[in-house]
Amino acid sequence: MADTALRTMIRTRGRKAVFASLSGRPGRRHPLVATAMVLPLAALLVVAFGGWEAVVTQASSVGVMLGR
Repeated sequence: MADTALRTMIRTRGRKAVFASLSGRPGRRHPLVATAMVLPLAALLVVAFGGWEAVVTQASSVGVMLGR
């Protein structure tokens, strides 16, 4: 019987909304925070798979197609 109120909140507001409000965090991150979270992984992937060369090759190909 103790968690009747929680079950009622889940039914009326939805599971995600209830747990987001219980954790005290808003549902969305600031774009700078999201960027800071992604950059280390992106750098690792660039180094591991030679991504910089792929980006340069693609940019060069697009430049040639555009006539530059």
